[in-house]
Amino acid sequence: MEEFLIFAGIGFLAQLVDGALGMAFGVLSTTSLLAFGVPPATASAVTHVTEIFTTAASGASHVFHRNVNWRLVARLAPAGMVGGAIGAFVLSHVDAKMMQPVVSAYLMMIGLYIVFKAFRPLWPREVQDWLVPWIGGGGGLLDAMGGGGWGPIVTSSLIGRGHAPRHVIGSTNLTEFLVTIVISATFILTLGWSELRSAAGLILGGVLAAPLGGFLVSRLPTRPLMVGVGLIIVATSIPRILPAL
Repeated sequence: MEEFLIFAGIGFLAQLVDGALGMAFGVLSTTSLLAFGVPPATASAVTHVTEIFTTAASGASHVFHRNVNWRLVARLAPAGMVGGAIGAFVLSHVDAKMMQPVVSAYLMMIGLYIVFKAFRPLWPREVQDWLVPWIGGGGGLLDAMGGGGWGPIVTSSLIGRGHAPRHVIGSTNLTEFLVTIVISATFILTLGWSELRSAAGLILGGVLAAPLGGFLVSRLPTRPLMVGVGLIIVATSIPRILPAL
């Protein structure tokens, strides 16, 4: 029960931040689980099983509000799903002690990138559609192996290449649901469901916090929140990297 309540609290806080920023549920959840000693593969698996529920709600909302570019989804989804399956399979078959500093270093870089984004917004550039599948594949691979990062990597890359922000956010949210299903299924097949029971707490916390997202978006200052989230991710990742140096 104590573990369940701790994970419910993690899910609740991570979803509050994600609701306000549109990103960071995955990296915050995975970073927190690693801090509690959960192995990297299990932490990523638990996070992605939880995200099935949160991304389903988010994707459905974007479809309802016509924020989805279906051509973009068709180009992103297959590559993202393949990349995600490969990342989940590799992470499940690599020694946890060896992967922990690697995953933590990746999460630290994502944290620094979020801080960077807070101070230097990406300006639109020429659209290069041929890169879309590669961005999706790389985003799915890193998201599965690092336990998060789809939003910061894929959404930022597509907006930076000139795609309309509204359609990018809607399309990547819907695509993330499809990618998350594949990643979660791969983890369940390789790890088994018994390793993922901690997801119940995260799911409860995330579902309880989800309705507050819209409220927070209109009231919390985005830039300080992004800096705070980025620094928390960096600070909690460093102690797991230092022993490997």
